[in-house]
Amino acid sequence: MKLYKISLLALASIAFTACEDIDELKPVSGRLTEEQVQDVYKAVPSRIDATFTGMFSMMGHGNSVLSSDRADDFGFIMSAISLDTEGPDYIYPNSGYNWFSACGQYTSRYADYANPYIRYGIVYNQIKIANDVIKSYPADTKDPTAINNIAQARAIRAFDYLSLVQYFQYNYNKMVNGKQGKDLPSIPLVTEATTDFSNNPRATVEEVFKQIIADLDYAIENLRGYKRPSNAEKIENKTLVNQNVAFGLRARANLIMGKYAEAAADADSAAVGYKPYSMSAVSTPAFCSLKDANWIWGIDVTQQMTNDYGRYPTPASWVSSFSGWGYAAGAGCYAHINKMLYDKIEDTDVRKGWWVNEKLESPLLSTISWDGISGNAISKYEIDDTKMPFDPYTNVKFGMASGIGAIVNDNDWPLMRVEEMILIKVEGLAKSGKEGEARTLLENFVKSYRNPAYSVAKATQNRTFADEIWFQRRVELWGEGFAMSDIMRLNKPVVRFHGDDRANSNEPDAFKFNISPDDPWLLLRFPQTELDTNKGVIDNEGGTAPEMYQNGELTDGVTD
Repeated sequence: MKLYKISLLALASIAFTACEDIDELKPVSGRLTEEQVQDVYKAVPSRIDATFTGMFSMMGHGNSVLSSDRADDFGFIMSAISLDTEGPDYIYPNSGYNWFSACGQYTSRYADYANPYIRYGIVYNQIKIANDVIKSYPADTKDPTAINNIAQARAIRAFDYLSLVQYFQYNYNKMVNGKQGKDLPSIPLVTEATTDFSNNPRATVEEVFKQIIADLDYAIENLRGYKRPSNAEKIENKTLVNQNVAFGLRARANLIMGKYAEAAADADSAAVGYKPYSMSAVSTPAFCSLKDANWIWGIDVTQQMTNDYGRYPTPASWVSSFSGWGYAAGAGCYAHINKMLYDKIEDTDVRKGWWVNEKLESPLLSTISWDGISGNAISKYEIDDTKMPFDPYTNVKFGMASGIGAIVNDNDWPLMRVEEMILIKVEGLAKSGKEGEARTLLENFVKSYRNPAYSVAKATQNRTFADEIWFQRRVELWGEGFAMSDIMRLNKPVVRFHGDDRANSNEPDAFKFNISPDDPWLLLRFPQTELDTNKGVIDNEGGTAPEMYQNGELTDGVTD
């Protein structure tokens, strides 16, 4: 097994242009006009099909931005892992094999680091392809296939902007120096109508969300009745966008904007036809297959992709503790839950078994075997260059699509599950004056699918109902990319340890610090290549890189 790590510094040698310029057609002028794009598609009709397919296939494949053999360059999955690693609950060890150490240390704010460059590049690369799909058709087209493709492209573009807008500026409704968050600068808007790419200033948060909502309104209207195709085994292609996905994305957007009744209604619509994982389904390692009935949308990581781009830049390599060819098991770079959150999960909750305890035990391990080793013995099982023993609080939530110990890292990735929509509906109801209905919905969900002994009344004896909803999100969606979205949306601090008792957290010392919700260091910075090629962008500034053990007095209302 070959495991390696290169420096996250110094991308100056990478000759990339601004975020809108990446296009396989390579026009002589460096950019295609709308007329040129349409001419190409008329001359080569198959080109538009390839472009449409590419809009989806790039989402999780390796070498997605830097075109080099980096173990952390694999599209939106890498971005989700980065965002969780920047949060309080998802921990990688501080070792030479941790390609996400920039997120653990918050050096991911440096303009010449690879991690933020990849996260920025994957979004604008996909926006570029979505814009190409949109402008490949006449504006007044009546062709149903064209309209469907445009609707999916606009939904993808909305997803792309949602993947960045929250992290370059504060909360939509937060007051900052006398201004509301929505009126502050966020990220550049690039649409099919954009012409001046070299002087494209940051749009306000509100302007970005207006574009997001307009795109999703169009998608919802024009995807009505659309059914995603199925293969010969009658398995639906959940990589594509249908109306449920568009409703789900608009539910996320409305939640961020504080439009809670609208968020609840959209989440309800997104959930139609889907049912949560049963308690038995999550009593064994899972969360790795698009076939699962509760997945609304996801990334299909195929065996061919892992052959083409390598087995290391995959979710199985980084998130599953059971891959026979990955960084997690092979280098002991396991993803752990923060002990502070783990300790708050009730013993009767099936999700407590998604991680091994301090004794390296989990009931989920009794359902599997690795090379004939079964149960809790798997935790201590060691194979040279393949598997290291587990650490306390190692996750066993994510299984292996090809079987425990497989070297085929073809785990799929969930972009949207029905459980998330239920929790959005709970929060939307609670914050729009229907807390009683929200409490009933949350209790029914948790009791039916996760913890038969659950009681909202008991859970809220020591925390607010709003914090209880956040607690449920932190546990249910752990490792799926929602940590920093919730931190920014709820105006919460990043709390990784408590007070002077540093043993209450299993964060490595280098990552053991807390960050105030008002600290400008929370805001992402623009990659140096964007600052160099887009003169309209003025970067975020302020704050300093966190220091070990800083702000031990901060609390978050959940892990206190």
